[in-house]
Amino acid sequence: MDLLNTLVDKGLRRELPTRDEALAVLATSDDDVLDVVAAAGKVRRHWFGRRVKLNYLVNLKSGLCPEDCSYCSQRLGSTAGILKYSWLKPDEASRAAAAGLAGGAKRVCLVASGRGPTDRDVDRVSDTIKAIKDQNENVEVCACLGLLSDGQAERLRAAGADAYNHNLNTSEGTYGEITTTHTYADRVDTVQKAHAAGLSACSGLIAGMGESDEDLVDVVYALRELDPDSVPVNFLIPFEGTPLAKEWNLTPQRCLRILAMVRFVCPDVEVRIAGGREVHLRTLQPLALHLANSIFLGDYLTSEGQAGKADLEMIADAGFEVENAGEVTLPEHRAPSGGGCGSHAEAGCGSHDGAGCGSHAEAGCGTHEGGGVCGSVPAAPAEVPAAVAEAPADARTDLVSVRRRGAGTDLAPNA
Repeated sequence: MDLLNTLVDKGLRRELPTRDEALAVLATSDDDVLDVVAAAGKVRRHWFGRRVKLNYLVNLKSGLCPEDCSYCSQRLGSTAGILKYSWLKPDEASRAAAAGLAGGAKRVCLVASGRGPTDRDVDRVSDTIKAIKDQNENVEVCACLGLLSDGQAERLRAAGADAYNHNLNTSEGTYGEITTTHTYADRVDTVQKAHAAGLSACSGLIAGMGESDEDLVDVVYALRELDPDSVPVNFLIPFEGTPLAKEWNLTPQRCLRILAMVRFVCPDVEVRIAGGREVHLRTLQPLALHLANSIFLGDYLTSEGQAGKADLEMIADAGFEVENAGEVTLPEHRAPSGGGCGSHAEAGCGSHDGAGCGSHAEAGCGTHEGGGVCGSVPAAPAEVPAAVAEAPADARTDLVSVRRRGAGTDLAPNA
């Protein structure tokens, strides 16, 4: 297929595909999906070999959010039966992180619901970062606390944070249909604040919310322009009790095409399979490793993932290997300092001669169930809008499992 050969050549040169080429990837048929995976896999292996980076989520504060992100189980008015708790103490968070690190994770993602952190919250998270790093010399720590105010990114960097996650989630044109309590521009501003403070920026998207192919391409091109080091791709987890509970729009093949498109647009960046991979990729998860070079280990923020042991077995059986703590994730031109997270040198994503771009939906740093910010319970929670359609008869609602273990509970975490 001439399209795929062209995209491979461009990916090896870090050259931006045209919008029509990106749209054509999403429009390929299920009959061609293995060809698409094979082509994007060449680009992935060129920049990242067969390494898979493992990341581990610690939900520092769960639920009771004043924001109204439609995809999020922690949103204003959500009736999803998730865990709700206030801030974990630094030693509690450190113990939770230790489970993921023991399972092979290289990065710990510290996530808290809320619109954005107060200065006291930044102090709390700074203490947590110190507690984790005091016990784990080579660990990367990514913070995901919502919208940042001036000076907060610098304080997190001084406390030892390596990265900051804040996802764009969807296109600018449709953002107002998903969230009304903050804007797309607010999210862009926070990613830019992280960049300016010297943090490795992590920003991604959520697929499956009813968006068009054009919306998906729009948000991925916007991410390339923002130049994050990592791009988490979340697949909507349709939680009962949220406005998008009936949005079952994804198939395993559709998910693979989306990941391939992201890889072609962002060839030399850490592409992470984030929330919803078990729900939507299902038995085709191993194929996705040929497209993405990073995954979350174990459970997510408010939902359960597959067993951590199964994640490790999947990686090995697919012929990949877990990236070690001492290995640099990003290609040399993106990580000139030799650090694990990488920084932006002369070849960034979306800038510098068209260089390629660079994690959380339920999974991810920077989002709840797909990417959002979420704090304290409002005085009068809004009602969740009634769904206007029933989920398709073949929707795998049985795969959506609320997290009941790990952080915020007395049960051992899944790692």
